[in-house]
Amino acid sequence: MTLDWIRPADRVISLPSYPFARLDELKSRAREQGIDLIDLGMGNPDGSAPQAVIDSAIAALQIPTNHGYPPFEGTASFRRTITDWYNRRYQVELDPDGEALPLLGSKEGLTHLALAYINPGDVVLVPNPAYPPHFRGPAIAGADLHPMLLKPENEWLIDLGAIPDDVAQRAKILYFNYPSNPTAAVAPREFYVDIVKFAKKHEILLVHDLCYAELAFDGYQPVSLLEIPGGKEVGVEFHTMSKTYNMAGWRVGFVVGNRHIIQGLRTLKTNLDYGIFSVLQTAAETALQLPDSHLQEVQTRYRTRRDFLIQGLEDLGWSIPKTKATMYLWVACPASMSSADFALKLIQETGIVVTPGTAFGSGGEGFMRISLIADCDRLGEALDRLKQANITFAM
Repeated sequence: MTLDWIRPADRVISLPSYPFARLDELKSRAREQGIDLIDLGMGNPDGSAPQAVIDSAIAALQIPTNHGYPPFEGTASFRRTITDWYNRRYQVELDPDGEALPLLGSKEGLTHLALAYINPGDVVLVPNPAYPPHFRGPAIAGADLHPMLLKPENEWLIDLGAIPDDVAQRAKILYFNYPSNPTAAVAPREFYVDIVKFAKKHEILLVHDLCYAELAFDGYQPVSLLEIPGGKEVGVEFHTMSKTYNMAGWRVGFVVGNRHIIQGLRTLKTNLDYGIFSVLQTAAETALQLPDSHLQEVQTRYRTRRDFLIQGLEDLGWSIPKTKATMYLWVACPASMSSADFALKLIQETGIVVTPGTAFGSGGEGFMRISLIADCDRLGEALDRLKQANITFAM
């Protein structure tokens, strides 16, 4: 029975379906048809969390006090581990009692930050293409979104000079993300210096998503906003346990940076949730304290897959520069097809799942994101299927 008089809020009605939910529908239909899918769509790492992390969680489960409500702001031990990790990685000193806040994954935090700081009509600067929560969170909050179009000729970097002065003067928040999902672009240190100056000049809150900080290759070291002089004065930085530690389903992340900005998010969250299960916080501590050898293994895994797939796609006519970070390749679609049509063709004719670039905004048209979440044997099978279906860049 449909109750016509029950209507969702406008903020829900105005949202298009989440792109990965739509992908799940297409995958379900393909599986019903008996298609063996090679799913390279979502950024969902293959394999389990490190054994030390699992053992830590099992041990923490045996402690009765861990089964009660956790502290709203996260356990003191986890917050201290977060700030120790930042100091070790970026030589950034942070106060665990005010400048770090555990989250139920970075997606939750990014969206709730928008609700904590954006009033309807506030101008928010968002990259296009971008990870959907960077623009959907502000959209839910009622923001007036000003897209910052990212272009391949600018190496997918935000062009601060292209933002009109009157827009910059009215802007309240700027979301950005390097290393980037979906483009895999990286930003030089000079860019961070410039964006901090820009934020101070126009009194804009910076929200930097650093979720791919440790998936870097060939000697490249991503930059933290907080290591830039003045960065902590104007911004916060988000991180996740999902990618580096294969903990996507555990839902653990954190935000660090300006204590006043974090306090606003904390105030909102105390009215929405009770924080992260203490057992998961203990496990996340273990992950952040793993030796560098774990990180090197993860980097080697994704670098090997990157090199293998780039070479295979080059044999089919693609020209793809080697990425310096992330678990993705951002690949141009054949000129004869839209991103969505090409992604659909791949599922139907080869059983290969990729994410069309338009899932990340209109600026993603003409591209697809491929996740490096399968081993080289499986990636090799994907390449064979493309060859058998005569799918090349020149088609």
